[in-house]
Amino acid sequence: MDVETYRNALLNKRDELLGTGGRPLQWTMENNSGRQGDMADQASGTNEVHIHLKLKQTDAKILQAIEEALGRIDQGTFGVCRDCGGPIAEARLNAIPWTRVCITCKEKQKAQ
Repeated sequence: MDVETYRNALLNKRDELLGTGGRPLQWTMENNSGRQGDMADQASGTNEVHIHLKLKQTDAKILQAIEEALGRIDQGTFGVCRDCGGPIAEARLNAIPWTRVCITCKEKQKAQ
């Protein structure tokens, strides 16, 4: 396994998230708190804010997982499942290089 390839993929994804994630929200709760527009417009604006906030939370979780994966590369434990200690398949690492668990352990988590 070429960990440098994964390091580069992780760094690129981190840069992508930080680059697009830094945009200010175009619609904030302050903008939406006035009585402008009808109730449907106000509801739509509120929904947009909640969607943006949810995306920010998801990005933050991925960024944290990326940082942890970069740490595992430095420690020499990248590609090792956190739960069972077995190797994580390269196909899984190619798809989600910040993953912490192998597919078998992930499926067990979903079944619970």
